[in-house]
Amino acid sequence: MSTDLAPSTTGPSTIACAARAIVTILLLTIIASALCLPSSAGAQMLQQPQPQLESAVTIDSINADMKAKIEAIRRQLDTFRSRVQEDSSDDARLAELRVQAEKIVEEMNVISDAMRTRIEQIQSRLASLGDPPPAGQASEAPAVTEERGRLLNERSELNIIVDDAGTLSNGATQLANSITNLRRTLFAQTLFRHTELSGELFADAGSAFVAEVRNFGSTFGSWISFVWKYKKLQLLGAIALSLGAGMLFLSGGYRIFGRFIRRDGQEAPSYIRRLSVAFWSTVIQTISLASFLVASFLFLDGFNVLRPDVSPIIATFFGFVWFVYFVSKLTYGVLAPGEPQWRLVRLTNRGARRLTIAVLAMAIVNGLDYLLGAISEALNSPLVLTIVKSLLASVIVGLMLIAISFVKPRLVEGEDPDGPGHDWPRFFPLLLRLMGGLLILSVLTGYIGLARFASTQIVLTGAVIVLIYIGLLSGKAISKQGSFTATAAGRRLAERFHFNEVALDQAGLVAGLGVYAFALFLGIPLILLTWGFQIADIEAWIFSFFTEIRVGNISISIVGILGGLLLFGVGFVVTRWVQRWIDGNVLARSQVDLGVRNSVRTGIGYLGVGLAVIIGVSAAGIDLSSFALVASALSVGIGFGLQNIVSNFVSGLILLVERPFKVGDFVVTGTTEGIVKRISVRATEIETFRQQAIIVPNSDLINAPVGNWTLKNRIQRSEIPVSVSYDSDPEQVIAILLEIVDDIPEVLKNPGPHVDFMAFGGSSLDFELRFHLADMSDGIRIRNSVRTNILKRFRAEGIEIPYPRQDVTILARPKNGPKPVSLEEIDDGGGI
Repeated sequence: MSTDLAPSTTGPSTIACAARAIVTILLLTIIASALCLPSSAGAQMLQQPQPQLESAVTIDSINADMKAKIEAIRRQLDTFRSRVQEDSSDDARLAELRVQAEKIVEEMNVISDAMRTRIEQIQSRLASLGDPPPAGQASEAPAVTEERGRLLNERSELNIIVDDAGTLSNGATQLANSITNLRRTLFAQTLFRHTELSGELFADAGSAFVAEVRNFGSTFGSWISFVWKYKKLQLLGAIALSLGAGMLFLSGGYRIFGRFIRRDGQEAPSYIRRLSVAFWSTVIQTISLASFLVASFLFLDGFNVLRPDVSPIIATFFGFVWFVYFVSKLTYGVLAPGEPQWRLVRLTNRGARRLTIAVLAMAIVNGLDYLLGAISEALNSPLVLTIVKSLLASVIVGLMLIAISFVKPRLVEGEDPDGPGHDWPRFFPLLLRLMGGLLILSVLTGYIGLARFASTQIVLTGAVIVLIYIGLLSGKAISKQGSFTATAAGRRLAERFHFNEVALDQAGLVAGLGVYAFALFLGIPLILLTWGFQIADIEAWIFSFFTEIRVGNISISIVGILGGLLLFGVGFVVTRWVQRWIDGNVLARSQVDLGVRNSVRTGIGYLGVGLAVIIGVSAAGIDLSSFALVASALSVGIGFGLQNIVSNFVSGLILLVERPFKVGDFVVTGTTEGIVKRISVRATEIETFRQQAIIVPNSDLINAPVGNWTLKNRIQRSEIPVSVSYDSDPEQVIAILLEIVDDIPEVLKNPGPHVDFMAFGGSSLDFELRFHLADMSDGIRIRNSVRTNILKRFRAEGIEIPYPRQDVTILARPKNGPKPVSLEEIDDGGGI
């Protein structure tokens, strides 16, 4: 269709571009590693033939190459300016030219940065050489004079190169801006172009339509006849390869992903199952069809079967097929007219069928509008025919929207799906009628391009938004706690990799985020295509997103960050392997002391991790020299009283790396005893058994002894002292104690319990029962139970548990003896 009617991005190639865009978006993910390649300037330098070994590379030759490259880019920029004038009405071509102009800006920036670095080096060298001696003083060495002159000449040449690069960069930037303004103006003019409606317009369109039908028949007839006579083998080869691509993409895709999109006839599938089937069946099957159609077109074009006048028609026809198929699969997945148990919205069966028919009819009408427009443009039909086609399509879509507003599809919970149904919610019919009325009003007022653009957004953009929304709902349902376990993927992970509930829940969270990203990454480019952007624009944005994100003067590279993280991970793994190898092979065989081995292993760990951090940060594109200023500021702060904060911070890092204790351990430090609840970089939270939270600075835990009951394991030895009277049999006491503790299942058999005869007390025989528990948290309960059983058993066996006592003997006073002393007086004098 002519660009005089609608934005070129919504012209005849829009639907075809949408089909191709899905494959392009997926391929961009696969070739993300290619984003790490050098810049275009560097790529051109790599593509140039390498100089022969006989030719020496000098400063002059490098400057000459730079000048030649700048001159070639200047000619290329002039060519771009002329192409902009020639293709001022072709939005797709303008988008490609803008991307190429932006590449020129990047190349000039690379050249300017390299030259400025060299100029700074020359300035530094000239400063070290100093100024030439004034007249009348001793002359300097000839070598110094020669070097100064050479450096001055080179600096002059470099300044010229930098100025030329800056001029070209500014020119390319102005060209890119002018292209952007031109595209914006073209879009606005096309969208709001006014057409006078009259009877003569429809009469001319009718005659043009008759002529177009004859022209179309003769054009396609001659093409088919030519291909069959002269390119029969190429045609058959392209068809055979297309059928192979169909088997690969359609049948193979269903065979691989069929279990995710197959409706297995469940009577009441879960909500997450319905969402998953609706989303993935639409995505997988439409991507498979798009891949097949794109491959078929490429085969036909690659075998030179297509002619220039037929190629856009075939491409738009393939796009039309994909568009209708996409809308049908999405509608079937959401409304499920024949399977109410799989329906995502609460609708009656009759309402679901009517809405499905209406949505498919709007998609067919809208797609036919672009297909017929492509035919008119390829056959150079009059513009009036294209206008009338778009007019009729927009009116039909508007009338269908109004008709949908009068449908009563809503189903109240608990009602029969075969019932008559209820009206839409109050606001929804008004919205449908408003959209349909505005479409018809735009047509009646002569804004055909605006009406066509709006109808496309209603059908195509609406379908894509619904798909994105279903994808987001699916990701949200999968990421809920415990939901992923009930899915087929969760059960497969549990069976194959023996994932526990926690691992499955974490995998569900990752899967949900992945579905979020996939839905947005797939849907947003399609929406941008329908809103007037070209594939070249989207590719440039994705490339910039992965390679360079600017926030002020800061440049962030996603690829660089991922590469830095990858290198850090490799360095960390290599460090751990080197630690184990040196400790297990070198130090162990040398019979080195365990303390020395631990010190060497820890030092290797710190060194390796430090190197991995430096390599990772450098690979991420972060300038390490920028940390010098931060380090100097920190040193000043530490000198002015931040010693304790820095000490606690460093101590926290040491605790997190060495892990002498972890969250949940039972530790004792000073007067503090309890369970570790949280370890931060400044302090550690310990909760006592009285539920008191104590915040201990990390430096105290580093500089003071810390007892960890659960560092290696949770095994604890428990002791219960027992005293019996001297009349008891020691062997019987020992047997009874061992018998009592053997009946407790929590007591370990290895090491086994034992009883020690500790001492002969003042009034008792002292024993101590010792046993080990697998979990120290059971100690209080087990010891309480053991003491109770000992008391009951001793009473039953007649074994006495003595207590300290003293006998007081009071003698009678003789007749002539001293005065008796009372007990109170005896107590006041020092006790009995």
